[in-house]
Amino acid sequence: MSFVLVSVLLLMGCSSNGQQAKNDGSWEVTVKGKVGFPQQGGTISIMEITKAGTGWQDTIKLKGNYTFSKKVKLKEPGYYKINFYNRQVVDVILHKNDLEVNVDGNEATGFFEVKGSPDIEFIREAQSTINGVQSLPEAQKLIADFNKAQVANDEKSILAIQKAYQKLVTDASDKVAAKVKSSAPSLGVINVLQGQLLDKDAYFDVYVVTADKLRKEWPNYTHAKDFVSMVDKMKTLAIGQMAPEISLPNPEGTVVPLSSLRGKYVLVDFWAKWCGPCRKENPNIVRAYNQYKDKGFTVYGVSLDRTKDDWLQGIREDGLTWTHVSDLKFWQSEAAKTYNITAIPFSLLLNPEGKIIAKNLRGQALDDKLEEVLGGK
Repeated sequence: MSFVLVSVLLLMGCSSNGQQAKNDGSWEVTVKGKVGFPQQGGTISIMEITKAGTGWQDTIKLKGNYTFSKKVKLKEPGYYKINFYNRQVVDVILHKNDLEVNVDGNEATGFFEVKGSPDIEFIREAQSTINGVQSLPEAQKLIADFNKAQVANDEKSILAIQKAYQKLVTDASDKVAAKVKSSAPSLGVINVLQGQLLDKDAYFDVYVVTADKLRKEWPNYTHAKDFVSMVDKMKTLAIGQMAPEISLPNPEGTVVPLSSLRGKYVLVDFWAKWCGPCRKENPNIVRAYNQYKDKGFTVYGVSLDRTKDDWLQGIREDGLTWTHVSDLKFWQSEAAKTYNITAIPFSLLLNPEGKIIAKNLRGQALDDKLEEVLGGK
């Protein structure tokens, strides 16, 4: 389940009251607030969002002074939506704190504020740290320099600028990662990690640390168990693991196993003709392939195209002269399922024994890694 919070949250002071657990292990929190423009004949409802869709739900009665107060019984922390008259929906996280939710109530993009949620505050701060990179003065200068370099077709400067910008992104990500690792288990932490604010491969250790905490401190909570299960699946593609086998046909119809390329450094590249970011990255891969193909490097391209014509056209247009395979099943590709592919481009670099040594190397990062492992040959 992916729980999406509105990107701009107006969060004010907190009122934390840590409700006492009842005999059955449950507790109650209060959700209160005010509606600026109530709609005649409509209803306010609150519902839990689960992996399967929706869970518990109930209506909320508005008082004569446009305020409301609703007690919600919980047995574990959860994601909830409050729907105001089918005109405005606010996402909240319920755990141990009472919340105050104030809204316009008459339009989807109307005013709202959520007070008293440490989880939402944690998410907002993480989003602000990552998304705020592009507003930094040094980032603005790099963007301007990048545009000039593109006009001048200055490839060397473009690569240097991309590397400098990535450094800013990495610094911001490091700050978020450090805060996640030092935080107690919460749905705020889970949401940040599931929301792909941090690169799962670069910060795999953060995911493992968080999963271990959840396994120990939240062993019976649904969202914790789902997160732990996700991390366990990630471990199969972790650095140092053997890459799972792929056996798909090439354009001539001959099945070419990934393992047949053992003895070389292999970039397993998931891509498709219809994928814009993939096509933009292809020139970088072509350059790296041409530079290192005689030193023990090759590429195993796995296409998620749906038609053979598209697949072959993409290969031809981008000048991709390495090994290509596909079952033309789009996201239902057997290889995509095996590797749990949910977005492309996606790539792994394997050593001659077939072990994963790096993931999602783009642009200069791929050149740097290949120079590290093959530069002396």
